[in-house]
Amino acid sequence: MKRYIAEAIGTFALVFCGTGAIIINEFTNGAVTHPGVAVTFGLIVMGMIYAFGDISGAHINPAVTIAFAYAKKFPWKEVPAYIVAQIIGGFAASGLLFFLFPENELLGTTLPHIGAFKVFVFEIVLSFILMLVIINVSTGSKEIGVIAGIAIGGIVLLEAMFAGPITGASMNPARSIAPAVVSGNLQHLWIYITAPIIGCILAVLSCKIVKDEQCCDENC
Repeated sequence: MKRYIAEAIGTFALVFCGTGAIIINEFTNGAVTHPGVAVTFGLIVMGMIYAFGDISGAHINPAVTIAFAYAKKFPWKEVPAYIVAQIIGGFAASGLLFFLFPENELLGTTLPHIGAFKVFVFEIVLSFILMLVIINVSTGSKEIGVIAGIAIGGIVLLEAMFAGPITGASMNPARSIAPAVVSGNLQHLWIYITAPIIGCILAVLSCKIVKDEQCCDENC
């Protein structure tokens, strides 16, 4: 149970701080700035890895949990509970932000700013790069250690910095589901649910190609 609570709290913090930065940037007419939003996402991910990496693995992302299971680093039977915990955390954050900023129409919802299919491909690539880093710096299914926190938080910051204005740089279904549902902006949600999962699984496949055949087994 502690692992599930850690995943819920970690995802809550991610969604509250990350989408909160977007909302506050709009509320203050740009005081946070786009780089500030990107830094917020990167730092909160880094912080949650240090806080909960040794408890739950600090996945805080359903796509990452599924990819770890696909890589045989995490039991499939635990996947549903992890995803439920992550989504609950996301909804708690978006619900609180709605209470704080009821006038905000999007609540940090990820929306495409170019063609939907192009954004779908873009999000697959972003998620691929993110999971590529995660699977190579993590210990088993746990994102722990100084290297993991800096590397994963840094890659989230990087991708949010350059891709955020085009795709929203979600890379995380839980981060996108909660604000979309709470704000009622569901029209492009399918992109941000499916693309991260595809991208993360492709990263695992690439690991198996580049490294030994059993590179993704728990004991390797």
